[in-house]
Amino acid sequence: MIGAANGGTMKFAPVCIIGGGPVGMNLALNLNAMGVRSILINTEPETFHQPRGSTQNARTMEHYRRLGLARSIRKLGLPPDNPTDVTYCTRINGWELARISMPSESEKMRRVREASTTDQVPEPILRCNQMYIEKHLLTRLNTIANVELRFGWRCIDWTEHPEGATVAIEDTTSGAVEELSCLYLVGCDGGQSFVRRKLDIHYSGEAGAENLAYFSGMMVSTHLCCPAFFQLFSHKLGWQQWTVNASSRTSIIVLNGKDELILLSQLPSVDHKPDDALIAQRFVAAVGQAIDFKILAHWTWTPGRALVADSYGRGRIILAGDSVHLFTPTGGFGMNTGVDDAANLGWKLAALAQGWGGTKLLASFEAERRPIGIRNTGAAKYFSRNVGSLPVPPEIEQDTPRGALERAQTGRTLQTFSEEFASIGIQLGARYDHSPVIVADGTVPPPDDPFKYVPTACPGGRAPHAWLPDRTSLFDHFGSSGFTLLLLPGRKDDGEAIAAAALEKRIPLKRFRVDAPEVRDLYGAGMALIRPDQHVAWRGDGSPEETATILATVVGR
Repeated sequence: MIGAANGGTMKFAPVCIIGGGPVGMNLALNLNAMGVRSILINTEPETFHQPRGSTQNARTMEHYRRLGLARSIRKLGLPPDNPTDVTYCTRINGWELARISMPSESEKMRRVREASTTDQVPEPILRCNQMYIEKHLLTRLNTIANVELRFGWRCIDWTEHPEGATVAIEDTTSGAVEELSCLYLVGCDGGQSFVRRKLDIHYSGEAGAENLAYFSGMMVSTHLCCPAFFQLFSHKLGWQQWTVNASSRTSIIVLNGKDELILLSQLPSVDHKPDDALIAQRFVAAVGQAIDFKILAHWTWTPGRALVADSYGRGRIILAGDSVHLFTPTGGFGMNTGVDDAANLGWKLAALAQGWGGTKLLASFEAERRPIGIRNTGAAKYFSRNVGSLPVPPEIEQDTPRGALERAQTGRTLQTFSEEFASIGIQLGARYDHSPVIVADGTVPPPDDPFKYVPTACPGGRAPHAWLPDRTSLFDHFGSSGFTLLLLPGRKDDGEAIAAAALEKRIPLKRFRVDAPEVRDLYGAGMALIRPDQHVAWRGDGSPEETATILATVVGR
């Protein structure tokens, strides 16, 4: 290894993160919430101004709420009154085949304000492109002293040792090389992860879709500037517009509601490179008429992927996000699964760095998150087959009785695709039932249903949500830097034994009392121990003799 650039003591942080995309930045934010320093290394000097995922799901928005960012993030992207409908039409200027109606941001927030006490969605899904979120997160990180940003540096090597890891990084402009020292190294560096490849960990699963009319072979996303699109079609636009006809299929996603779009189309072959002439032809065909626009950028991607790494790391080297799971974009699960990875991993690394986490804690990350990676990639793969395999009759654009019949039949089929956009079970239903750091109570959780979420405090799942009498969210009272002991009617005591034992073991814990019977009914016990990532670690009515076992289990001892 090459010595430190300044010839002096090597710079140290408890956690070194390779990759400054949304997962790496969320991990740094979660570590900071727990009071742990990190160094974040990213090859590019800035975040990408390249649209990618356009969905921040309900669970991701809950994580942003916990980090104090949800309100500001909801101001990004689409105008607040922009509908988030998904439309299917022959062409943008042609016949509408189906419309999946979904509310604007303003309407969603109105519903939140009027929600019932036990409503489970305090932070509804947000249709906002990842590029806007990434820029916002980087701005926030620039204000946090606990996070050292090394954007414009790349990792060129790392070596693990019993006490941690040594990382060599290179300035991509000057070529200067520096060594860093850390307790834990986390690879959040994407599908071509240098960290994963050096560990010789491989993906398993399905590498891509084949034999579909759409979402097969090779896809291209194109970033467009087209004010005329909004001027001409504002009366019929939602958030995503699919064009479905006998000659082509495309998807057009609205980015900012005034001039920016993404066009998703299929290349003629795997080897075909995207070019402006081809994409211009595709866009005009999708619109159905000549229109002024500017192509800003193209990038290709492989549809139908459902890949999960065989391992989520080894020793003190951990992997998260696209480094361990690759998705087809249907459902919008990819980035959101990575953000949930970061919430799970962040508190565990903090516990280890601060000395109150046990040896089983790190292994629990893979035990908890890998099954979710398999579950979510499979769901996205399933949704990709819907549009991809839909037959489209040639008469669908004819202004004839036969054409009208074909449009009606196709529209009825398309209307059933609404399940892709209502996957609340995927968003909120991740469970860690077989985790070594969950204290099971013998109860059986509800079935895992991608379209349905049933709140339950059966240990291992997301803590059930409730609005309190003062209209604050129960989640806002959970500890942001440790565990929360939720005290409910019917308990034997006020958790003094657990609180005292946690203090002795230096486990951060706060107690919060709720006397509302509706919340007691949700939790089904007098007490519940909530992890920093808002999953239920244990529930019961309180017995001092259980205390040592409970705490030892939930922190991996």
